[in-house]
Amino acid sequence: MPVSHQVDAAGVAEVVIDFPPVNALPVDGWFELAGVVRGLGADPNVRVVIVAAEGRGFCAGVDIKELQNAGHDALVGVNRGCYAAFAAVYECEVPVIAAVHGFCLGGGVGIVGNADIVIASADATFGLPEVDRGALGAATHLARLVPQHKMRAMVYTSTTATAGELHHYGSVLRVVERDELRAAARAVAAEIAAKSPTVIRRAKESLNGIDPVDVKRSYRFEQGFTFELNLLGEGDRARQAFVEKGDP
Repeated sequence: MPVSHQVDAAGVAEVVIDFPPVNALPVDGWFELAGVVRGLGADPNVRVVIVAAEGRGFCAGVDIKELQNAGHDALVGVNRGCYAAFAAVYECEVPVIAAVHGFCLGGGVGIVGNADIVIASADATFGLPEVDRGALGAATHLARLVPQHKMRAMVYTSTTATAGELHHYGSVLRVVERDELRAAARAVAAEIAAKSPTVIRRAKESLNGIDPVDVKRSYRFEQGFTFELNLLGEGDRARQAFVEKGDP
């Protein structure tokens, strides 16, 4: 399955994204991820959720090739799918740990920015190439990972930040070698899972309640500009250039 999951005896759930070759999720993939994460959070036997990935990188965002020449329905679908997936991570009733390796781009930043804890491998990089793709979105989530002016520069230039930089900012808890990533995430998860599940669930709810930014509303605001750019033809031109260039 492209989005698989398992739960161990301690109540630690591991969700694994696997959409070769670069984990660029199609519309259905975003909804599948949302459903899995929400279902695990609602399971009283689950105490922590880890979101990880197979392959070359954590997530390359949306499947642009699926969107190109597919009409407005596909764009609406991916907007709603990303919204659902990011919201599922944020609203998951238990803490969500993102275990990130390689590239984390676009929608990947949306997942990670809404996670409670981020563990990254030393080769992980984070970025929003949306401007180069004729779209906007997930600056809401990038702003939870890097300072305001760094976020703005990354959006305008489509440059990336390293796991080391994010560790310096405090948004990445630990940076480890890639072969240690899953174990490091499970170690943090086990520490949380050992605590009272009722207290942890209320802690998650309370922390969301004091967030200074409504991440769902601000992200939905961003998405409106993506649709506007598409109506102006900018999105279609940028996606076509991406497809013709053959970027991974």
